[in-house]
Amino acid sequence: MFTDNSIEEEIKERIAAGNRTLHVHKKLFTSTLIYRNNQLQLCNTLIRPTVTYASETWVLKENMINKLMIFERKVMRKIFGPMRSVDVYWRIKINQEINDILKGQNIIGFIKKQRLKW
Repeated sequence: MFTDNSIEEEIKERIAAGNRTLHVHKKLFTSTLIYRNNQLQLCNTLIRPTVTYASETWVLKENMINKLMIFERKVMRKIFGPMRSVDVYWRIKINQEINDILKGQNIIGFIKKQRLKW
């Protein structure tokens, strides 16, 4: 399957599976009737396990870490949506705002925790 022992293809497939999961449950993540804390819990129980399946054995390189972080920020932007700025225009949350919301509990920390459990 993998001739060069690279895990990059597996991570790309996992991210694609996470995108499919996000698309299937898009109404849950964009609904205003569901509290954001509940949407975060849904994300942690539906999308994160799909992306991090068998992540205990991954050797992550910097570019793969970046791809996983980009995917997670995309999901968080989908959940939290645009925000109204001081002026009358709407904007998406910047990376620092998303990191503040996650409080350091990002997908890379989750993978490292899974490795320790394994």
